[in-house]
Amino acid sequence: MGYPILNEIIILLLVAVIVVTLFRRLNLPPVLAYLIVGIVVGPYGMGWMNDDQSTRTLAEFGVVFLLFTVGLEVSVPQMIAMRRAVLGIGGLQVVITTFVAALLAWFLGLSIEAAFVVGGVLSLSSTAIVIKQLKERLELSSRHGRMTLGVLLFQDVAVIPFLIVIPVLMGTGENSVLEALILASVKGVAVIAIMLAVGYWLLRPLFHLIASSRTSELFTLTALLFALAAAWITHESGLSLALGAFLGGMMLGETRYKHQVESDIRPFRDVLLGLFFVTIGMLLDVRQLPDIWLWVFLLVVGMIVIKGAITMGVAILMGAERGVAMRTGIVLAQGGEFGFVLLSLAFADGLLSEEVLQVVLTSLVVSMAISPFLIHYNGALAKRFCAGSYLKNREQIERSLAVSASDLEDHIVICGYGRIGQNLASFLEQENFQYIAVDLDPSCVRDARSAGEQVNYGDSTRRNVLEAAGLSRAKVLAITFDDVLSSMKILAHVRHLRPGLPVLVRTRDDSSMEKLIQAGATDVVPETLESSLMMSVRLLGVLGVSDEQVMRKIQDVRSDQYQTLRGYFHGQDVTLHQDRLSHSHLLTVTLDGKSKVVGQTLSDCAMSELNVVVKAIRRNGVRGHHPDESMQLRQGDTLVLYGALEDLRQAKKRLLTR
Repeated sequence: MGYPILNEIIILLLVAVIVVTLFRRLNLPPVLAYLIVGIVVGPYGMGWMNDDQSTRTLAEFGVVFLLFTVGLEVSVPQMIAMRRAVLGIGGLQVVITTFVAALLAWFLGLSIEAAFVVGGVLSLSSTAIVIKQLKERLELSSRHGRMTLGVLLFQDVAVIPFLIVIPVLMGTGENSVLEALILASVKGVAVIAIMLAVGYWLLRPLFHLIASSRTSELFTLTALLFALAAAWITHESGLSLALGAFLGGMMLGETRYKHQVESDIRPFRDVLLGLFFVTIGMLLDVRQLPDIWLWVFLLVVGMIVIKGAITMGVAILMGAERGVAMRTGIVLAQGGEFGFVLLSLAFADGLLSEEVLQVVLTSLVVSMAISPFLIHYNGALAKRFCAGSYLKNREQIERSLAVSASDLEDHIVICGYGRIGQNLASFLEQENFQYIAVDLDPSCVRDARSAGEQVNYGDSTRRNVLEAAGLSRAKVLAITFDDVLSSMKILAHVRHLRPGLPVLVRTRDDSSMEKLIQAGATDVVPETLESSLMMSVRLLGVLGVSDEQVMRKIQDVRSDQYQTLRGYFHGQDVTLHQDRLSHSHLLTVTLDGKSKVVGQTLSDCAMSELNVVVKAIRRNGVRGHHPDESMQLRQGDTLVLYGALEDLRQAKKRLLTR
């Protein structure tokens, strides 16, 4: 008995493994590898696989899981915090690009419906490629990186209206299309409202119950069930599977389990999304390239120039500097994954002809292929054409940092002000050592400064920022973030400017210790090995080993660069990592004159009921640690709260109630 489908699967997996491995070696996006696999094995290539409905249906679940994970990252508070980049720049970019591209397509002879689809497709960019490239280049936290992230977030959300509109564009008359649009909009709003309401009341207790069982298989099964059930509900309501998946992700994104859900869903998403891109590659008919290459060339150039210019113009309009706006436009100039989703949907519904599909599809693939090179040189291009504007803000940041560090001598420079950086600063402050910290997270910097801490915004991998922080007068430099590439950049600057300066570097494990020490690190602190060492010390103490012997053991291990602790059996970790779901955080809350708690004591506020600790209170520029419960609160007091995120939200609400 033969199994033809098994032959196709083996061929597909074999080609995919070979091509994806090759693209990884060349540092090219795996999306392009899957597209090429589709071209090779598809009906227009070697003909090893048929582009049938069953394959497309299975591949569609890749898009379902992709939108589910996008929904996990989208929340109402996040949209509010990034409203200028998301709604302002992102919204205008999508609307204007769609309109301009649709107008040009209509002028070239396409129907209004087809032109609208083409405009929507060209307005979207590749989230997968852009985020990956920016992260590798350490630009995700930069000004243009944060702006790009906001635009991509809006584009991901904007796919949903396109998915609703495209199927109803098949109406034969204007009235039927209008009626269908109105009906789809009303139905969509109703379904969204019902799903969000049910999710708000049901999901938290449900996933809390599932997580309490501490069974990874059950948690994964529940996440899969919920993602597919949400997609099924919208599909049965006449809307798209992807819309339901997105809404399901949004609902789970409001819970503390979203990171674990995303981790469990990722393998299914990546495999099925790869299959989706393979099916898209099967649509690409390479035999038509000699006939359409000129149109493809013009469309790719037009997409990069016009779309990049529109994005840059919108960013400038919303207050961004020209250099930052230009970098954002260059980074977002390519086509994206969701463009393939819209193309396949429009082609299946008969809105696009085979010829138009091939031109647009090929153009998207080519633009994504050259995108890594555009992103690599985005900084050089911005400095070439917008040098004055681009450097202006950098100089302001450096001047502000230099002023903050002007009175410091023999101080400690802390690169990175996350949890470890803040703990270091706390110890230094208790021992009356002066320090200055530099971080790229504007929210963290704002909150820490409002609490009276010595932290400034800046990119510590840049030489000028280190000089502004008083590196020439510093006693020690500490790198507290876990990013080997950034640490290597900082060490290179320090080795050139202050070769003898002691530098402490944090790293997650021992894999990069030698590299960091050779680059100039005085000492490297690997988290996992230090945790092992501390636990061993506690255990030896419990077993009755003398303090002298314990201290000798510690000294021997550290002086030997943790050699006795390095290397271990990895095994298989199948736990749910509940500790990651309940990390504690710091939050600053400033009381205004209308807050009900003004005039009350800390004891009256009953923060302990919410499992929140008041770490400090800043009043009139003076910060007091561990305030007494009898302390009376005043207008303008800034409270530094410590607890889990959910508890902190409740505490802030209680403190600011009027």
